[in-house]
Amino acid sequence: MSMKFSGQVALVTGAANGIGRATALAFAAEGLKVVVSDVDVTGGEGTVELIRAAGGDAVFIRCDVTRDAEVKALMEGTLAAYGRLDYAFNNAGIEIEKGKLADGDEAEFDAIMGVNVKGVWLCMKHQIPLMLAQGAGAIVNTASVAGLGAAPKMSIYAASKHAVIGLTKSAAVEYAKKKVRVNAVCPAVIDTDMFRRAYEADPKKAEFVATMHPVGRIGKVEEIAAAVLYLCCDAAGFTTGHALAVDGGATAI
Repeated sequence: MSMKFSGQVALVTGAANGIGRATALAFAAEGLKVVVSDVDVTGGEGTVELIRAAGGDAVFIRCDVTRDAEVKALMEGTLAAYGRLDYAFNNAGIEIEKGKLADGDEAEFDAIMGVNVKGVWLCMKHQIPLMLAQGAGAIVNTASVAGLGAAPKMSIYAASKHAVIGLTKSAAVEYAKKKVRVNAVCPAVIDTDMFRRAYEADPKKAEFVATMHPVGRIGKVEEIAAAVLYLCCDAAGFTTGHALAVDGGATAI
């Protein structure tokens, strides 16, 4: 089903692969111009090539979302390319944690919080003024089901995603009357390259992970992309400050 969008330009960070790439492709399929951003130049340019091969319009701009100057330059590049910013999917994130809380270290904490929290904050900090200037806009941030509850052996990651939801809700309330909507999407385990690398050596563990979802499987990147597009489209005009779980029923248990 085609969705209706009032705007014409979407920005996706972390768009070199996985959920980000799928969402960039989905925006383009709806006729939007797409700014693809990532620190992975090869992957990001590959996403642009896929969009153009399908007849879409996209540009790639490299950006480290932990650096204010680079995020500012990303917004300037977006305006230079397309003249406006209507929708933003702040998806860049990392997941490097493998142990219990007391086994973590400061460098790991700083890295996870830097990308997952500071990165989202910086992106919104520079996106919102553009949307205010044009009178409207919609932002979706990638959180996680780990931001809705506990995540054993991933405590820092869980904290970062709780923080993303906090940033999302606060920004949503601050700018609600200015027609800038801010929501979050909270995936469970999704079939991405990261998932395959983690579990390809242990198929039994992958099967166990699938059983954590009542539907009996892991999610597809296209299913997260569809949720993001819904939160951005006109049909979601009364939805802001929401953290949408797309989790195969995992949080319902």
